[in-house]
Amino acid sequence: MDILNLKEIIESESNKPIEEISIIELVHNLIKYSYKARASDIHIDPQENEIIVRARIDGVLYKIFTFKKDIQDEIISRIKILAGLRTDEHNSPQDGRFKFFDPTENIKFDIRVSIMPTYYGENAVLRLLTQKEDSFTLETLGFSERDLQIVQKAIKKPYGMILVTGPTGSGKTTTLYTILKVLNTENVSIITLEDPVEYSIPGITQIQVNPQVGLVFSKGLRAILRQDPNIIMVGEIRDQETADIAVNAALTGHLLLSTLHTNDAPTALPRLLEMGVEPFLIASTVNVVIAQRLVRKICEKCKTEVKLKKTEILSILESIGYDLTIENIKKVKDSKFYKGTGCSFCNNTGYYGRLGIFEVLYISSQIKEAIMKREDSSKIKSIALKEGMTTMIQDGFSKVLKGLTTIEEVLRVIHE
Repeated sequence: MDILNLKEIIESESNKPIEEISIIELVHNLIKYSYKARASDIHIDPQENEIIVRARIDGVLYKIFTFKKDIQDEIISRIKILAGLRTDEHNSPQDGRFKFFDPTENIKFDIRVSIMPTYYGENAVLRLLTQKEDSFTLETLGFSERDLQIVQKAIKKPYGMILVTGPTGSGKTTTLYTILKVLNTENVSIITLEDPVEYSIPGITQIQVNPQVGLVFSKGLRAILRQDPNIIMVGEIRDQETADIAVNAALTGHLLLSTLHTNDAPTALPRLLEMGVEPFLIASTVNVVIAQRLVRKICEKCKTEVKLKKTEILSILESIGYDLTIENIKKVKDSKFYKGTGCSFCNNTGYYGRLGIFEVLYISSQIKEAIMKREDSSKIKSIALKEGMTTMIQDGFSKVLKGLTTIEEVLRVIHE
């Protein structure tokens, strides 16, 4: 069914008298519409007199529907029933999961649900786990040639740590899952510990943390080490205990993949020091740190070339940290820049899809020395830049020059 027809059906259904509305059909079509609109999340937010429904598309939230306040409880109850949650509990957060299936178009995927009590009643956030990660390879994630070679070399090592950093929603899980797919062969044992398990990977043992029964990252990681794994993926290193066990696992012949919440790659190393990990252990175990963000790609259907004013050129050079030399100004001036003007294909946003921008820090002998001396992130960054590391903003700018995204999008994502 066409997405515009589906929108009309949803609006028509929601505007019927309350007693005639089919909540089952409304919720089903809302999920189906969001899937067709390429949404990663649906936010159902109660207001004083209405319900606002927003969809996160390419990382940005857009309002897609407004429903009557009168059907709020029915919509939330329907979602709770689908996710196997308590319909009589309205004052505590609840999390669940269910499988969505539309037989008319053979659409099926998992949905993760979070219900939260708010001032105007319970809200719901649905994460659509549509298995798009299956289509990614290391080559298509967006690494530059240099960065790709470093990552490929790091994942071939039999032990050590590969860390991926960035805020929530920056694509860390996709990068880790893509690396795991490369490493997933019959002669290795791979075990993951995740919060939650987002996608099922055949041939890999995946474990979901469950704090209610005491299965936290540190305890789960300790148990995993008794399962004779070759490769371990830990969803996130959050505390000293998890960091200590992870580092020791990497030191004793395991390849360990994990994430940290830091803004860039060099900051990840002092962050481990702050957690109480000894400098010599960090220097001995960390192979590579990948920092990343996701930027929206220019829509190919409405992509047009744009000419920059001199003030815009100077502003770009300043933003990406390049010197305002005649040579650099000429380089930017002679480059071609593009933007999407907006069309029906991209919902008038000018963007369609996303790609990664990266900062890949290889732990060289000089960086190991800096770690041993407990140097701060600026010193580590300075060494890495001299050794050829490209910062995230520079990697973003290279993708702007290739006509893949816009400078505004790169700056928005890095500075937000």
